[in-house]
Amino acid sequence: MEVKIGVQYAAREIGFESKSTPDKVAAEVAAALAAGEVLSLVDDKGRRYLVPADKITYVEIGEASSRRVGFGAS
Repeated sequence: MEVKIGVQYAAREIGFESKSTPDKVAAEVAAALAAGEVLSLVDDKGRRYLVPADKITYVEIGEASSRRVGFGAS
């Protein structure tokens, strides 16, 4: 699953693939926002992302997009 996090005053969003379920990620985001703490998420390679909850502008949780290769007509 793909996770994108917008951070206040940052030019780019944080984007990564995660093995967690969308419901689990949403619950972790909601808990961090409610407590005003640091959001901590782990990607599918084991890297940990820490984002201060008060700087989060949005969180997008969705299915991983399959990357197309080639020049096929659509």
